[in-house]
Amino acid sequence: MPNNLQRLQRKRDKQKKIVYCIHILLTPIILLLRVIFQLSRFLGKEHALFRIFFWPISLKINSTKKAFDQYSPKSNDVFICSYFKSGTNWTMQIVHQIAHRGKGEYESIHDVVSWPDVPVKDFAIPLINDSHPSITGLRAIKTHLMAPDVPYNEEAKYICVIRDPKDVFVSSYFFARSVVLGKLMPSVDTWLEIFLSNLAMHGPWGTFLSGYWQWRHRSNVLFLTYEEMKDDLPGIVKKIAQFMGVKLEREELDRVVYLSSFEYMKSIDNKFYPGRMSPLSLNKGSMIRSGKKQNSSTLLTSHQQARIDKYWQEFLEREGCNFPYQDNYGSQNIR
Repeated sequence: MPNNLQRLQRKRDKQKKIVYCIHILLTPIILLLRVIFQLSRFLGKEHALFRIFFWPISLKINSTKKAFDQYSPKSNDVFICSYFKSGTNWTMQIVHQIAHRGKGEYESIHDVVSWPDVPVKDFAIPLINDSHPSITGLRAIKTHLMAPDVPYNEEAKYICVIRDPKDVFVSSYFFARSVVLGKLMPSVDTWLEIFLSNLAMHGPWGTFLSGYWQWRHRSNVLFLTYEEMKDDLPGIVKKIAQFMGVKLEREELDRVVYLSSFEYMKSIDNKFYPGRMSPLSLNKGSMIRSGKKQNSSTLLTSHQQARIDKYWQEFLEREGCNFPYQDNYGSQNIR
């Protein structure tokens, strides 16, 4: 194992221990805050109180706009531009395995995939890194940043992934509870108010979609939806491999498809789960949770689903974005 990778892993482990120690020290305060939030919910004031509490957390998460400053993309860079909880790890796995022809190995996905805009220092391999070359010479770079904040170069490749915002909301709820907020996670109603605002983790879903939708016709951009990935994984793997300029042999293709299946990725969930990233985080959690599409009714009422649809349709209209929202994610698709 290269020395710089060992150093990264040691730094990451050390940071997790520090976060855990802070968690122990803050336990009395967390218990007090739980009581306050529960009381505010009873009094109908949870939303207002939680916005104040969540504002600095949101500010920290969304403070990485300059992560790519001074970086010029290379011809071997494959950017995975995905709104969070939209199949990011899935796409990273596909791209990494294609780059390694189905032989990509790692202890943590972030040992091999750079994430410049990660809110936590020393979490992923640096953007400038040559310690883990792939067989093809290609490498994956992950980002949740909006299109204007990602450096564009015609020589590099960009895979943009979006997902039904209703499913994003559900996945984000369980993710935020596990990794960020723990037992201070608010009610679904309050989290929905946050999701449909500028305080949303990693920014508004509609802004992300609108920006990358404008890139879709560029020859070095592949625009995908989570739903089409679910419908035809072998076809998507072929499509991404062709886009990356990698001709996979039949055995290699089958291997990449297998390694990118939900069942396999679920079995190595620990390699994707970041662990404690906040003093509020739960001790255990899962990154590869359900892997389903059109499954938002497990958490949302039909009224809440319709509200999300209406909000983002109107948002996209104001943005002048002609993405066919109704055809892809409209109320007729609710189950």
